[in-house]
Amino acid sequence: MRLHHSDSTTIHLAYCTNVHPAETLDGITAQLADHAEQVRLHLGTDLVGLGLWLPAEVAHHLADHPADTAELRRALTARGLETVTLNGFPYRGFHTPVVKRGVYFPDWSEPSRLTYTLNLAKVLAGLLPEDAARGSISTLPLAWRTPWTGVQRSTAARHLDDLAAGLKQIEAETGRTIRVGLEPEPGCVAETTAQAARAVAGADHDWIGLCLDACHLAVQHEDPSSAVAALVAEGVPIVKLQASSALVADTPADAESREALRPFAEPRFLHQVREQGPDGTLHGSDDLAPALAGALPGEAPWRIHYHVPLHDQPEPPLRNTSDSLQETLRATLGGERALTDHVEVETYTWDVLPAGLRPTGAAGIAAGIATELEWTHGELIRLGLTEQAGATP
Repeated sequence: MRLHHSDSTTIHLAYCTNVHPAETLDGITAQLADHAEQVRLHLGTDLVGLGLWLPAEVAHHLADHPADTAELRRALTARGLETVTLNGFPYRGFHTPVVKRGVYFPDWSEPSRLTYTLNLAKVLAGLLPEDAARGSISTLPLAWRTPWTGVQRSTAARHLDDLAAGLKQIEAETGRTIRVGLEPEPGCVAETTAQAARAVAGADHDWIGLCLDACHLAVQHEDPSSAVAALVAEGVPIVKLQASSALVADTPADAESREALRPFAEPRFLHQVREQGPDGTLHGSDDLAPALAGALPGEAPWRIHYHVPLHDQPEPPLRNTSDSLQETLRATLGGERALTDHVEVETYTWDVLPAGLRPTGAAGIAAGIATELEWTHGELIRLGLTEQAGATP
């Protein structure tokens, strides 16, 4: 899906395929028919964008076999799909029974993270539609916060320099520009936009910036407008925006709220929780289960890193942060200038939602993703963006 900003920027709207379990090239190719094309048919549109997630082994294979990358691009085109962005945060095993902190490894102090990201960039250069201005890749914000030594920090900085040099070389060889955005996340070395901006302060901003995840912004109690304005002032590019919504319990000490939250304390993904004290101090728990067990005071609302559907408020006493997402969209795309051109819906939790909220089978997930894309599309239209005619897959 493509839209047109008043400053003539093409805005690409996609959904992230990390929602679909697949660790092989055959499995990823099958997703196009089994899931992505079904989303497009639900929408009744000619073109749907995919933010592909390619595990490390698949990225390595495709980077070494350009003919297979070209075949994947043809498969996308044949089904009315396009890819301008990749999710390079999970390295592998994103749908194992227990992911939790495993998603943060390898981190940016390890050579394998650099190799993986450059492989993704090579692949994306081959997948980009001919008329796409550039591609983007999101990645983890250096590492989980502990352990993080001075040596690791220095090594990560060198790897980011090597990343920029590699991206520049890919552009020289292919003519395609690929940028990488560190994605601030609660509990990581860079969990706020300010921390992430400092992490990339010495990097080449022609190639490296930030990926803003609206759920993460909300969990950290960041004001989207202020965060975006600070990035603009510091010259840090917003490479990509992930449209996502957090879970909120306004009265977490109440028995009703705790009972409503318990089914969300599931075993696969990490669900960081933040509670803001009267003086603005953030109290944190690294997961929802410890928070429910007493790790947080429970005297103020809890914002929970649980990507819930964008378009549908949970049953009271819970809610989502769609208001924060709307403000994030407004801050990045509602002004005279588009501050990003890639928007990716990233609700990867469909199959771990509480039983009563979980869609039935692949068809139910496709319908849910389509509705999220419709919701996001509608928000962008309300901001003044228009449909772009003549998009070429």
